[in-house]
Amino acid sequence: MTLDTVKHAGETPDVELPWAELGLKEDEYARVRDILGRRPTGAELAMYSVMWSEHCSYKSSKVHLRQFGEKAPATDALLVGIGENAGVVDIGEGYAVTFKVESHNHPSYVEPYQGAATGVGGIVRDIIAMGARPVAVVDPLRMGAPDHPDTKRVLPGVVAGIGGYGNCLGLPNIGGELVFDACYQGNPLVNAGAIGVMRHEDIHLAKASGTGNKIVLYGARTGGDGIGGASILASETFDDSKPSKRPAVQVGDPFQEKLLIECTLEAFAEKLVVGIQDLGAAGLSCATSELASNGSGGMRVSLDDVPLRDSTLSPEEILMSESQERMCAVVEPDKVDRFLAICEKWDVLATVIGEVTDGDRLEIFWHGEKIVDVDPRTVAHEGPVYERPYARPDWQDALQADDAGKLPRPGSADELREQVLKLVGSANQASKSWVTDQYDRFVQGNTVLAQPEDSGMIRVSEETGLGVAIATDGNGRYTKLDPYTGAQLALAESYRNVAAAGARPLAISDCLNFGSPEDPAVMWQFVEAIRGLADGCQQLGTPVTGGNVSLYNQTGEAAIHPTPVVAVLGVIDDVARRTPIGFGTEGQLLYLLGDTREEFGGSAWSQVVHDHLGGLPPRVDLERERLLAEILISGSRDGMIDAAHDLSDGGLVQALVESCLRGGKGARIVLPEGLAASGDATDDAFVALFSESAGRAVVAVPRSEELRFTDMCGARGLPATRIGVVDGDALEVQGQFSIPLTELRETHEATIPALVA
Repeated sequence: MTLDTVKHAGETPDVELPWAELGLKEDEYARVRDILGRRPTGAELAMYSVMWSEHCSYKSSKVHLRQFGEKAPATDALLVGIGENAGVVDIGEGYAVTFKVESHNHPSYVEPYQGAATGVGGIVRDIIAMGARPVAVVDPLRMGAPDHPDTKRVLPGVVAGIGGYGNCLGLPNIGGELVFDACYQGNPLVNAGAIGVMRHEDIHLAKASGTGNKIVLYGARTGGDGIGGASILASETFDDSKPSKRPAVQVGDPFQEKLLIECTLEAFAEKLVVGIQDLGAAGLSCATSELASNGSGGMRVSLDDVPLRDSTLSPEEILMSESQERMCAVVEPDKVDRFLAICEKWDVLATVIGEVTDGDRLEIFWHGEKIVDVDPRTVAHEGPVYERPYARPDWQDALQADDAGKLPRPGSADELREQVLKLVGSANQASKSWVTDQYDRFVQGNTVLAQPEDSGMIRVSEETGLGVAIATDGNGRYTKLDPYTGAQLALAESYRNVAAAGARPLAISDCLNFGSPEDPAVMWQFVEAIRGLADGCQQLGTPVTGGNVSLYNQTGEAAIHPTPVVAVLGVIDDVARRTPIGFGTEGQLLYLLGDTREEFGGSAWSQVVHDHLGGLPPRVDLERERLLAEILISGSRDGMIDAAHDLSDGGLVQALVESCLRGGKGARIVLPEGLAASGDATDDAFVALFSESAGRAVVAVPRSEELRFTDMCGARGLPATRIGVVDGDALEVQGQFSIPLTELRETHEATIPALVA
């Protein structure tokens, strides 16, 4: 006689289940029982526990994330917005681009190589699931103190994992960041982004519709790796007393993923797929419940048909496993044979595991027993919603009152020169070529800009030169000082970086990395950052297309700096008109665009020279950012700018050093006067070189275009100050110091290799 496990659960209400061990709160477990009208089965409990985790359900953040929709600017470019695997924007000529940034923070601390590698794999599958061919990846990283022994363990493993997976997929890594700070010790941030390209008509969504349509699971076999991995790891603070919160990290196979990409794209091309969902966090629990919830009917699934690597897995483990390189497709019955044939051609294992039903229930069977009978919406989309208490922390006023402007400044030209070298050789400002040289940045032949440029750029159309640019930015130090302003500064810098390359910013994705939402101070930081980002996107006309929230980024009581990472995607009509950062031709005239003020709160100078964090971050003027972007884009398009570099961390001097080294040419600089309140010449030079005022860029203008360029800036009201000329083999600041490029290069490039040696 066949036992109905669901019926048995209804008849045995007092059976104890390990809800707390699976991460559910007592009231959450009670709510599951209320929803079902009985206690859950073990399999149902597994599904609710992973799908109601912070990582999957956004239970602490969704009430605030609504602002991105409520304040979304009107735009014709947005084709698919928040709620799908990734956002999609129209870039013209019938092309659409999908892009997204996500986190794989905690798994990358536990096992750096596989944690980072599977972060790349997961974000790439999100791109495939939208119907697009992946064309590039980016990797914004935050590591602990550069001199801490554990940084030497985590950083090389993470870089090797990103490079190993992305290089094997044949995807160029065109951008990202590497930032060191002691606040990330024990909790590094490994964010991964990807871009994909498709035609408008090829967009696919995650929904299971059409009664009788088959559910096909294809890709790798399901194993015990990553059971509860991302969903549980990303939902709890690390605590050595809770080993259950350190489950196995997923194990990736990039060669399997490459086959999965080609197999999926061929099935798309033959119009075989009705709906599709990748298997990432929460595995089959997520794929089945989300497909059914987004569709027009129910779903019936047999776990007996799921191909396994480990025959001892329980049904709960099969549902929770986060084994990589797997996807679920909804296929019409008369197209199943062709779909399976394509999978076989690409040596991809594929199995029909269920079908769409005309009901409204998700039913899952195991050895003939019904082990799951739920409304899929209650699993996928109707989880807990918390309005966590939040409050401005008591220490915020004292932090902001500790003004960086009071710090001792260089008193002589020699001291100024010494601090320039100290800055450009510091871990955060030093060359990241040790990292980026491990990535293939030019595979596929369509990369036109990559690190260390301001933004990565990919050619989309060989016929017309149409391309897209992407930049990721975020400054946790600024956001710690003022979360609202810090989030807007991240948006502004990424927006500025895209424009500096000559591309028009279109839309954003974000990865919001914060500490525990159960801490009212952290929750206040989170709420303020979202408010700042939503307001900023509304003003700049760049909608949020999707992204990721990563909470519980802390060890014990110590939270990371609030770190919203913002990815801005832009479009350029012809990549041949792109603007690099390097000063490449002697005689080019150098102009500083924007206003410079005495703004040092959260600056690189205050960190490197004084190990100080305090005061207020630079002020934000988003209308000035928009104007600056228009000038940079117009100057690039019309041939008035040969090189451009935004000013951000490290100020003008950092930008000059990077542009000189990138182009292999020196520069003679005459700094503007009257910037320092003291009126002292050295102090004036210090403010000009190290201030981190936003809304600025340095550009190299051909002599023949100087009048046209300055007329354009004057007509539009953008301050443009001529500060020098590209010349020689040194960076010479007249009246202060001169540093040969050889000395700058040695200082700039030696730091990171020495850290990991």
